[in-house]
Amino acid sequence: MLRGPAQAATRAAASPDPSTSMPDRPVVTRIAPSPTGMMHIGTARTALFNWLYARHTGGKFLLRIEDTDRERSTAEAVQVIFDGLEWLGLQPDAEPVFQFSRADRHRQVVDELLARGAAYRDYMTPEELEAEREAARAEGRVVRSPWRDRSPNDTPDRPFVVRLKTPRDGETLVDDKVKGLVRFQNQNLDDLILLRTDGTPTYNLAVVVDDHDMDVTHVIRGDDHLNNAARQTLIYQGLGWEVPAWAHLPLIHGPDGAKLSKRHGAQAVSEFADMGYLPEAMRNYLAKLGWGHGDDEIFSDDQAVHWFDVADVVSAPARLDWDKLNHLNNHYIREADASRLADLLTPILESREWTLGSRDRTVLERTIPLVREGARTLLELADAVVFVLKRRPLHLPEKGRAMLTDEVQARLGRLRDDLAPAGDWSPHALEERIRAFAEREGVGIGKFGPALRMVLGGGAPAPDLASTLVSLGRDESLGRLDDALSQLR
Repeated sequence: MLRGPAQAATRAAASPDPSTSMPDRPVVTRIAPSPTGMMHIGTARTALFNWLYARHTGGKFLLRIEDTDRERSTAEAVQVIFDGLEWLGLQPDAEPVFQFSRADRHRQVVDELLARGAAYRDYMTPEELEAEREAARAEGRVVRSPWRDRSPNDTPDRPFVVRLKTPRDGETLVDDKVKGLVRFQNQNLDDLILLRTDGTPTYNLAVVVDDHDMDVTHVIRGDDHLNNAARQTLIYQGLGWEVPAWAHLPLIHGPDGAKLSKRHGAQAVSEFADMGYLPEAMRNYLAKLGWGHGDDEIFSDDQAVHWFDVADVVSAPARLDWDKLNHLNNHYIREADASRLADLLTPILESREWTLGSRDRTVLERTIPLVREGARTLLELADAVVFVLKRRPLHLPEKGRAMLTDEVQARLGRLRDDLAPAGDWSPHALEERIRAFAEREGVGIGKFGPALRMVLGGGAPAPDLASTLVSLGRDESLGRLDDALSQLR
């Protein structure tokens, strides 16, 4: 996957025609998170857009772990990234690249920049650097090292950094597929440090080298990196390498339009998973944060791949909308296979101290289609199935007992006897049977229905009467009625 420093034609102009930066080769995109904490929803959306564009163009989607912060980059943090991408269903097309392991290659490229005269060694002492910074602030300019124009043979025996020789006039153009043509005045760009005094490469250098060696053609990332695009363009030019196409995505804001923060709720991919959102709902929703296809709100992965073009991403910040996310998640819960939902509900229920046996699995799969209509999340779906998991004998809550007057008890006893011989235990047949019973009793279903639901659910929320009876099954339904009536005798 990695390639060496193949040379492209050097661009002499400081202000190149941005159209020449559009690679004319198979599309390769990448996601390059730092393993220093949670996988943010913004990173997830960036990964999705890279994945969609690669799939749309028949290209490749790659993963690079930017683990140069050795104190914060832990194996656990790397696993968070792997788990987040796996949960989202965004699998890269090759093994991940770890940036830290490529430090020797980064230093090799710095040597090449020095040989080309595109970089220089800066021997300013900390005191000299601070004085230059103060002078630059006072004069309203960027830091300029006096070592920029010294002879390369002038090499005092003291620590140095290596800086990029940024052009002092003209402008650097970034032809961004989202933002449009962005102009950076070179006089406002300092001579970027490429190599620190301890020999470690800096972020902008490592990114350029890794993207080049990974054959990345399109750098699709958050617009907080837009300024870096100018600096990285100059590094590409200094090496004579082809500049990738840039696409800087708008940030995701909270519902109030402010930058997304903890007060807005979940931010990490893992938090959305823990809150009971399905990955397909998240993919659909994230795709709508800054991109869309006409008035289509719900679409499949195949449709998104077919329609997506990074050039169609809007430049304005997107807003997190919980109502829309919940609506989408409810749609996908209603569309999902009951067996799969049972798998997803099992750890949620077990975390609530429900011990599930083989019978419970069968009951869950039977119940889920009958109760999921109003469930916005898996957590709400878990709430909706609790009634079928209760073990007999059920002990009715005090509030429920108050519903069971002598008249209601007698009527439920007669209903129990009417249900027992029912040959058809389907929702429609049971609904008709209960309606016919109410007519014979000369009362509305409201006179006994709430009490019946309370008894069958053991005090837990339950769906309509017919669905509750079907979920429990004949024997369990009759047994729960017997339990309740026997406790009151």
